[in-house]
Amino acid sequence: MPYLGGEETVRELKRCLSNPNIQSDPLRYRSTVLKAIRAMSQGVNVSGLFSEMVKACATVDVVQKKLVYVFLCSYAAVNPELSLLVVNTLRKDCQDPNPMVRSLALRNMSNLRLPSLVEYVEQPLTAGLRDRAACVRRVAVLGWAKLHNLQPNSEIDAAVVNELYNLLRDPDPVVMVNCLRALEEILKEEGGVVINKPITHHLLNRLKECDVWGQCEVLRVLRRYHPQSEEELFDILSLLDASLICSHPPVMAATLSLFLSLSAGLPAVGSAALRRVCGPLLAACGSGSREMRFTALCHMQLLLRSIPGLMGAHYKRFFCGCAEPAYIKQRKMQVMHVSVVACLYVEQLLCRLSLCLQVLVELVNDDNVAMLLDELKGYCTDVNADTAQAAITAIGRIGRSYSDRCLEILTELLGLKQDHITSAVVQTMRDLVWVCPQCSDTVCSALEGCEDALQDSQGKQALLWLLGVYGERIASAPYTLEVFVDGVRSEASLEVKMELLTATMRLFLCRPAETQDMLGRLLHFCIEDETDMCVRDQALLYYRLLQCGIEKTQSVLQGRRSDPSLGVLIGRPAEPISQWACSFNSLEPLMHGSVQTEPASRGSPEHVAPKPNTDLSDTLDCSHTETDPTGSDGTGQRSDSSPSAMVVTPLILSVSPAVSPEEFERLWLQRHASLSEQGAEDDGESVWTEERFQCPAVPRCSPQSLQAAMQLVNIQTLAFTPPHTRPWRVFLYTHTLHAGTTPHSTLILGELLYAGDADPAAGGQEERGDGHDEDVKVTLKQQPRDDEALRGFLSVLTAVLHTLSSGQP
Repeated sequence: MPYLGGEETVRELKRCLSNPNIQSDPLRYRSTVLKAIRAMSQGVNVSGLFSEMVKACATVDVVQKKLVYVFLCSYAAVNPELSLLVVNTLRKDCQDPNPMVRSLALRNMSNLRLPSLVEYVEQPLTAGLRDRAACVRRVAVLGWAKLHNLQPNSEIDAAVVNELYNLLRDPDPVVMVNCLRALEEILKEEGGVVINKPITHHLLNRLKECDVWGQCEVLRVLRRYHPQSEEELFDILSLLDASLICSHPPVMAATLSLFLSLSAGLPAVGSAALRRVCGPLLAACGSGSREMRFTALCHMQLLLRSIPGLMGAHYKRFFCGCAEPAYIKQRKMQVMHVSVVACLYVEQLLCRLSLCLQVLVELVNDDNVAMLLDELKGYCTDVNADTAQAAITAIGRIGRSYSDRCLEILTELLGLKQDHITSAVVQTMRDLVWVCPQCSDTVCSALEGCEDALQDSQGKQALLWLLGVYGERIASAPYTLEVFVDGVRSEASLEVKMELLTATMRLFLCRPAETQDMLGRLLHFCIEDETDMCVRDQALLYYRLLQCGIEKTQSVLQGRRSDPSLGVLIGRPAEPISQWACSFNSLEPLMHGSVQTEPASRGSPEHVAPKPNTDLSDTLDCSHTETDPTGSDGTGQRSDSSPSAMVVTPLILSVSPAVSPEEFERLWLQRHASLSEQGAEDDGESVWTEERFQCPAVPRCSPQSLQAAMQLVNIQTLAFTPPHTRPWRVFLYTHTLHAGTTPHSTLILGELLYAGDADPAAGGQEERGDGHDEDVKVTLKQQPRDDEALRGFLSVLTAVLHTLSSGQP
């Protein structure tokens, strides 16, 4: 037989299949059919054998039937006219005494996928639903789903749907699960299969009879059912309790997802369920399958968002293996950092602002920090640059609590003189010295001579920022900067050039004699020869700033070296389970939990924008503590919140959908002219309210700081007046999603107004009057009205304003 001879191969096979001598010998005939299938799998077009293969169906040999059916289903669309002969043969096989032949015929009849043959397939499928053999019923149920998928716009046969609902009580568990899948497909437009109380209890009682994937399907469908009473709820949870610790990760994940859905109003029950699945989830993290390990690690991070210290005792389980791929190593380091460090983090804002939250759990102690750092130190020299950078980043974050130990490791890594390691260490030191100013002396002494090993722009920017801010403590700072200035013509990165300008200007202010000449050369090049407009404009700005005098230049460039509000390192609050329960056991944790190292290059830490959707929840959790809106003085003015007045309310703020300035103005101008000074006023669909807060330092914040603080809690500022202007106004909006028994969304428009007469430079005092001139008045419009959501929003806004006010000198 010719080897892949194309037309010659087909002619040879056709001659053999038509040979009466071969047809009379079952083994030779089957061998010839097998050759045709092999040629088809190798890419040869054997559609010309269709009629001969149809004749080969008429056999009692089950193996030959399977081979022929594979061929016919592959080429039925190419030969629609001859496919009618196939249907006649298949319908005959559907009445065969052998149940295996009947199921095989039904399966391939529905796999032909020809709309013209639907009318011939319906009757055998209907008879198959009542077949005495379970294997035939399994195929017939799925056949109806395939038929509906072939003609999705056709009218649904109510008799077939009723028959499928009846088969949910079939004694065979596979038939039951297949019915669920078929009904989901057929009733997709109507929301899927209807789950009521009898069906729910029947499925739960037969759950253990199903295989792994059958249990997952049943548990997924049961998420639609809402128990009618608390007693029924706990009965269902009791039935699911054993599956929570199932050895099969898919069943465990599906059970936990259903468990969290049913116990959405019982946070204590949800937390107990999370603690119970620790064992199976840890086992999945050590699975032999890389895909299973990565998926388990992604879902582990969801759990740690609500219970940060859940895996603190098992941090050794997240140590990386030498044979593991880079993406698993980086994910493990993220989980290890979250579980061992109890999610320590500092949320940096634009223009030197941080909102600090109270520490919930801190698991790092003198007993385990040494072992953890030793393990991470080994990862820093990994051959994969991303893994090494992730390890260095983790050390830097732990350094916010154990700075001496971590700085010792980072200094040792600088001695390796490897490009990517040196760059990551310098960036980590820059971020560490911003949040921990007490580390500056050690960092300054470690930077000597590291510029030779820096090749990438991110590392150069970090080093330049350190030289500019702490140049007076680094003896070689002018000489290091001079190397960069001399090579500025060959520098390709615009960001490095702009950072070099700022660093040289800052160093000139503290060491003018050593820096004056290089600053002049740098400004001359950037103004006269530089082609990029951004660099040229920045150089012109600095040149004109120097013309205004040294004092003015110092007031602009020599700002804070770190944020004073970062004196105490704190952890993030635990998120409510309801915020991520709906995404558990789905692809969302894998898609949104991609491994990320340190953020991309940025010039100065004080100019860091908050990153949305990061693994460490860089957006403020709005499951807030809300205070009594009436305050304690009866005037509507808020006093400082006390622990006794705090109530936890699940509230989510969002800036989507966006509100344009024109739409804001239209909605805002609907305000009543006779709005009273205090209290609320209802105009039907919306409500107006006014509050006063004692935080007069807020108007002196820079607009960027205020905007960044608001964005951190998902409040969008549309317009604001410059600082020190009176009256000072800010217009803002947000959407509140109140996750109560009936989740709903409202739109809140707001205005911050400060009318105090303040110009401290003029030596005047702010007018006090009746005591309200020093207050910030907040006017809000909510549509539609939701008093609980409005109180929650005011609580969040109060926390932001007081934090901003406390950070002002």
